[in-house]
Order: sequence, then C-alpha cells, then structure tokens
Amino acid sequence: MPSSPPSQLAGQAVLIIFAKEPTPGTVKTRLCPPLSPEAAARLYGRFLEDVLEEMTRVPHLSVALAYTPEEGRVFFHDLAPVGTRLVAQRGRDLGERLQQAFTWGFGQGAATVLIRNSDSPDLPGSVVLEAREVLGRGRDRVVLGPCPDGGYYLVGLTAPQPRLFAGINWSGPTVLADTRDRARDLGLAVHLLPSWLDIDTSTDLQAFVASPKIRYAPGWRSYKLARELLAGV
Repeated sequence: MPSSPPSQLAGQAVLIIFAKEPTPGTVKTRLCPPLSPEAAARLYGRFLEDVLEEMTRVPHLSVALAYTPEEGRVFFHDLAPVGTRLVAQRGRDLGERLQQAFTWGFGQGAATVLIRNSDSPDLPGSVVLEAREVLGRGRDRVVLGPCPDGGYYLVGLTAPQPRLFAGINWSGPTVLADTRDRARDLGLAVHLLPSWLDIDTSTDLQAFVASPKIRYAPGWRSYKLARELLAGV
C-alpha cells in the first residue's frame, strides 16, 4: 500500500489570523462616526499590515490567514507575505468559524493551533510566543487572551474541541467568561494571557492612540494613521 503524503504542518504550531477584506461599510463600522466608512476601512487595512508584520516575526510559527468574504482571496494573496497559507472562513457564526479553522489546522497535522483577531494591531509577538510555549508544555489544554470588553483576542488548543464553542452568545459581554465556564465543564485547564485591547469603538481607538508607538514597533502603522484620521475629524 502506498504511504500517505506527509501533512503540511506535521508537529508544528500554526497561528491562524482571522481577517476581513477591508471594504468600506463592512469593517470597523462601530468607528463610524467619528471616522467615515472609507477611513475606517483604510485604518483596518493598516491593522492587517501591522498584524502580519509582527506575527511573521515569531520564531518557529507557521502563519495562516482565515479570510472573509470568499471572493477576497485575491486581495489577501497580494497582501500576505510569501509562505502565508490562505483559507476561507466557514460557518454561520463566530463559533462555527473558529471550530472550522481549528479543524483545518489540526487536519494539516499541526500539534498546536492558535487563532487570533486582527483588531489588536499592537499585540506583540511575545504574547503569541507565550501561548505557544504554554500549550507546548502540555499542562494547559486551552489558552485565552482576554479583551477588556469581555471577549478574547486569541484562543489556542492542542486538539479539536468543538464543544468549547457551541452555544456561546458571541455578541455579548460574557464571551470570555462563558468560554472559561465551558472549558471547566469539559475538564480543560485554561491559561490566561495578558489582557489586550481590541479596537471596535471610538473609545477603543482613543485609548489606542493614547499609547505612542515608535516606528517598527507593533502597531506603528495603525497608530500613525489613526492619529492622522482623528486629527481630521
């Protein structure tokens, strides 16, 4: 019998970045006002550039983009650094999309799968490295990165856990708490990463620009453009 081809990510850690094509009126709509839909989309484009730049610096970590809409593949192909894998998001809600992305990652042979947002452009690679190392030690089965709004910017697993994401109210302020409760019910030990801001509202954006970013620091492009845009409104 012929042997099976080796899995593309056999034994590796992979980070999957959830991303949307930055089309005006479909991304960062809660920043409008004070920003126009066009300005919000332009800013989100900078988020993507900053996230990709920082995440591809993390050593021993494969990077993939889980994108939406499906017809946005050409945009993300042109945006992503060479070697970044592209996979379309699947699912009716965030829980299903997370589950499908984890299924894809583990189906590629990855030993650890991390999924992060694209709304935290200044998240340093060191935090993602912590997530990978914690799961690599084998004691904790789930890693979560809390956001101040009650959600999370990152979730990591060492094996598929579809029940972890079922029945969560993804639009509410208790996403993190509900996920931790579900993990406890499933007997999964959870490690919490440092809290980090995800930029959804104008208040979030003001908090983001209140912390200066020097050139080439995580989030520096987003910081520069955000200041310019806010100065013009």
